[in-house]
Amino acid sequence: MIATIDVETIWHGRQSGVTWFHPRACQFPTDEGPAHLMACQPIGGSDVFGQVHWSLSTDHGRTWSTPEPIHALGRRDLPDGNQEGICDVVPGHHAATGVTLAVGHNVYYRDNILTKPSEDRFPVYAVRGADSVWRGRHRLAWPTGEVPAIYTSGCAQRVDLADGHILLPISAGDSPDAARWVATALCAFDGCELAIEAMSNRLHLEVRRGLLEPSLAVLDNRVYMTIRAEDDRGYVTTSYDGMTWSEIRPWCWDDGEPLTMSTTQQRWIANRHGLFLVYTRKAAENANVMRWRAPLFIAQVDTATLRLIRATERVAIPMVGDSISDPDHVARMGNFHTVSAGRDEAWITVGETLPADGWRGDTLLARVRWA
Repeated sequence: MIATIDVETIWHGRQSGVTWFHPRACQFPTDEGPAHLMACQPIGGSDVFGQVHWSLSTDHGRTWSTPEPIHALGRRDLPDGNQEGICDVVPGHHAATGVTLAVGHNVYYRDNILTKPSEDRFPVYAVRGADSVWRGRHRLAWPTGEVPAIYTSGCAQRVDLADGHILLPISAGDSPDAARWVATALCAFDGCELAIEAMSNRLHLEVRRGLLEPSLAVLDNRVYMTIRAEDDRGYVTTSYDGMTWSEIRPWCWDDGEPLTMSTTQQRWIANRHGLFLVYTRKAAENANVMRWRAPLFIAQVDTATLRLIRATERVAIPMVGDSISDPDHVARMGNFHTVSAGRDEAWITVGETLPADGWRGDTLLARVRWA
């Protein structure tokens, strides 16, 4: 069972005016022991993201280096007058090649306002080599057949297989207005180039934008996928090979009552203590918070029933502010990530946003420890 959860502030964006958003870290080995690399980027409006940066910690997350730009993952001008940016980047150490593979997706701006949100979107990746140098930007090409209008892999937890292949979760729409479906892409990666070799079966939900932001975890040779949706639910499915998925089912408590969620992602923690889900949901104390994006909760998953064990739920990162009388000044925490930090510890990282206060917010790290 979870023994303690301690929340720390990495960067004080409420004070400095720089809000480091999308903080997502990975662990990698060094001669001196494990280190952690984090991707992050400034936010200045609704889905208005700046240059992707990276930061390093060599002391178990107690201190982090000043974020430096990943030049390959910045904005660039396009002939049609738009700008192409990159967001939702997740780095991961690829043990088979010894490099860091960071995967996000592209996005478009005109006059610093989001445009073309549902077309000509695709995964983008960059590689940090064993020499600690970031290489150029690459588009992950669609394997065969007609290319969907949008296919993305942002904010995603992937699974690296023992042979070096990667299971990468994908959300895709066949036309700009179509509800998106999710699947996994089996990818080859040689340390430089990422290529889709095969696609799994597709999972559908014909409600608004469909299924979004899938994430994967593996425990005891079973692969789990959790999925954001837009029908006040989140969904879960499983596979024994990562390529053949069962029918999606809504997240429920162990007594069968479904959780009420609102178009927000969920994240996994899988370790020797079991399988855990980090999520947001509707609760009495956050009724007026947009999409109930605070606080962040964590609970253990009953892997036999694929339900959350209600008695294990904890607040992972508390809500800050008065959600009842002053919800506009409650820090939202809907974009978060998790990373292993040893056998008995995992971290949840999140960038607060306060739109009414100029989008300022702190960057937080919650240390979750098991007894």
